[in-house]
Parts: sequence; structure tokens; C-alpha cells
Amino acid sequence: MEAGVGPPDAEGAPSATRPTRTTSARDLRTALKAGAPGDAGAVDDGPGHGGGSARGGAPRDGTRNVGPSPADAPTPAPDAFPTALREALGRRGLSLERVSERLRARGIAVSQATLSSWQRGRSQPERARSLRAVEVLEEILELPGGALRSLLGPRRPRGRVAPARGESAALQVLGKDSVVEKALGERFRHFNQATGSLLIHDVVTLGERGTLGNLTTTNVLRASRAGADRALFVLSFDDEQAEPLDIRVTSGRLGEATYLKGLKSLVLEIHFGRELAKLETTVVSYAVDVSPSREPATHYERWSRANLHEYLQQVFFHPDALPSGCRRYFRDQVGSPPRGQRRISMNDSHSTHVLVSRCKPGVHGVAWDFGTPA
Repeated sequence: MEAGVGPPDAEGAPSATRPTRTTSARDLRTALKAGAPGDAGAVDDGPGHGGGSARGGAPRDGTRNVGPSPADAPTPAPDAFPTALREALGRRGLSLERVSERLRARGIAVSQATLSSWQRGRSQPERARSLRAVEVLEEILELPGGALRSLLGPRRPRGRVAPARGESAALQVLGKDSVVEKALGERFRHFNQATGSLLIHDVVTLGERGTLGNLTTTNVLRASRAGADRALFVLSFDDEQAEPLDIRVTSGRLGEATYLKGLKSLVLEIHFGRELAKLETTVVSYAVDVSPSREPATHYERWSRANLHEYLQQVFFHPDALPSGCRRYFRDQVGSPPRGQRRISMNDSHSTHVLVSRCKPGVHGVAWDFGTPA
């Protein structure tokens, strides 16, 4: 299941709770990659792998060495290119954001999401524009000419490729060219295909001005095949003033936190700590503190591309910013008109909730009003 002012769903098998790992806003802008949120939405799905080794350095006279021709070179190992790219990035100490900016300055547009997909082995450069980007990457990373390109495996057959089952289901709920698809880039095609969510619990906490303050999510995931070891989550926000200030993973281990400011989305990759057996389950829990936005939040929703056993959403309001009314609703697709709206009450702890069993694919949300009751 996935979300919107809200977060995403996850998948897994019994695993021990791991120590909290905290990422500050400054860390997000430097050690990770920068990106900013308001009202939020979330999503999870997708393991990935990589490995191999290759090294190289630029000649001191500034010339570029010529690598072996594709006809003469042996077929590289499948993980040779991503491993060489990761190692080169590590040696140069460049973030994916910085590399993307340098490529753009050379007239080549390659997103951080695509670069991340390349270095993790989830996709490889194949089109002419991407291959040109690899040649420029070799210059940026001070590698000999052909050091990266010679490690690319054979091209996959071209032509129309039917969407993967998970991708097709996600497109039915998200629509084409969604924020989630743009945030994940080439990773969207295989988004969390190795896991499926069984149960999700979202807790939304609002501040004294009614703005989003914190999102906490617990996901129970089940592996659809052996070897699943991580899942992706995408949190989207409505207000660009809001941005993630702190990330805490209390069950699982944070592997990636990429904030895409232009998309107002945060991509999290959380590792389970081990590979799961088929049908084994695990629990992933994380919390994100959000900086105050300009306008009060008005809703939180989570999208799901498959049936979910159970979904629980709780919204906690500040005593100084209580809503005049709350309601639950359902959308068939992100952006479509809400239907099945029904008023829900608040309790003495200034919170409301919605519990949905056997959730069908679509968007489940809670909305509230801060105006005077009608």
C-alpha cells in the first residue's frame, strides 16, 4: 500500500528490531542527496542488488586512454559496471546530485534516480544519450576512456515491452507520469516486486498551526520470492516549504534517503538486515519529522496497488488546532474524485482514525476541515 499527505507501504519476514538510525536535514543535503515536502503521501516496494570491481585513473597529461573495442572485449560480469561506478563515485567523493548537475552543465540530462539505478545495477545505460552520459561520467570521475563503457553488458532487445505486473498495477492507481514514477526513475518498473504489504499502520501528527509535523509508519511485509532484502518507500508532500528534518528507522536499516526538492518527494530504501525466504514476513518501521509548511494540512492518503489485509490510519491534532470535522474517503485513482465519504469522530486524545480490512487497490484517505462547522 502507498500514500499521499502521507507515506508508502512495505513488505517482509520476522526480523529483530534494529537500533534507531537518525538522519538530520544537513545529512540529507550532503552525505545523502538533496531534494522538500508539505502535506504528504507515501509508497514502498523494491529490492535491488549489485557487485563487481574495476578501477582506473585519469592520465596526468590530461589525455584519455582508449578502452578495448566491444568486439575484442570479453563479456563483462553483470555487476561489473555498477560496482565500478560506485567505487569511482566513492573515490571522488561526489554525490549523485553533484554528478547530475555536472552532466547537465555539459548538456546531458540524467536524473539522480537514474544514476542511483545505474550504480545499484537495477538498470544500465543503453540508449545513445545514456551511453554519451557514460563517456562524460568517465571524464567527471577522472577515469580512463572506456573504463565504464567497456563494462556494460549486451543490449537488451528493443521494442515494446509490456509493463511488469507490479508496474501495471501501480499505473492503474497512480496514472502515467506520476510523482512516484518520476522520483524512482528506471527503478519504478521493478518497484518492490519481491515483497507485498500485509498490514500498514500510519500515524500522522499535526502541529499547533495545523501543519504536518511527523509521519510514522509500520509495515508488515511478506516476500513473494526468496532473496528479498529491502524495500523502497516514497513520501510525497504538497507544500514545498515543508521538508524532511529527521529520519528514524526503528525496525530495519536505512540504506538510502534521497530528497527530490523539485518533486517534493522523499525516497527511502530500507534494508531488512537479511535475505528473506519465500513467504517469510518482516516488519519495517520508520518516522519522518517534517519542517513547518506555509499552510495547514488538510488530508492524508495512502495508495495501494494490491489488496491489503488491513490498513490503520491515525491522525493526532494539536489542542490549539482542532478541526471542525473529519471524514474518510476512497479514490479509485490518485487525483480522481473521492467517493464513499463518511464523517468520522474525534476522541478525547484529539485524534481520529480509520481502519480498513481487506483493502482493495486504490487510495484510502482521511480529510479534515479547520473552518467553522456548517
